Amino acid sequence: MRQIALPLKPLESGAPRIVIGNANAAVVDALTGTETWPFHTAVLAGPRRSGKSLLARWFVESGKGEALDEAETMDPAEVFHHWNRAQQTGRPLLIVTNAAPGTWRIALPDLASRLGSALHLEIGTLDDAMLAELIALHGEMRGLVLDQAATEYLVPRCERSHLGAERLVETIDRLSLERKQAPTLSIWREALSEAIGHGKNGT
Repeated sequence: MRQIALPLKPLESGAPRIVIGNANAAVVDALTGTETWPFHTAVLAGPRRSGKSLLARWFVESGKGEALDEAETMDPAEVFHHWNRAQQTGRPLLIVTNAAPGTWRIALPDLASRLGSALHLEIGTLDDAMLAELIALHGEMRGLVLDQAATEYLVPRCERSHLGAERLVETIDRLSLERKQAPTLSIWREALSEAIGHGKNGT
């Protein structure tokens, strides 16, 4: 398991980092090997809070190319303009979308055809190791100590998603502050119970 930091200068304490694991390792490899991209273009999709925007920011700030985030919300003509520029300049273009694969309905047929020929990347489902690393990282960024004992308890019981891990640690942090104590087994259990409630309510 490894992490990459956004190339901020200086790198601030608590600055965003990207955990690399089973769910996104192939994506990261593709973002570092842009010379193989068809038409200099890749389309990245993935679940909510799965690090798509962070990867796009890392891609741009590392000097690897240009990125359009939440491209499904943009004017298709503007996206097409960026695609054309990538063909003219050879500078790689990463197009990030929150739409699930196959659900982005592009109004411009020419753009839809061209993006259909791009490299398509998707962030997948977390395995135990990556989920544990995410929980620990979210804890570290909040000043919480979530050690191996914590992750061994939490990982098999929590929602297997980036958003689920983030919400769980946020809840642990809130409960710890309310009780004015470091996270304990009782706090972990209560946070998990709240997280399950969020999942059932779809909130």
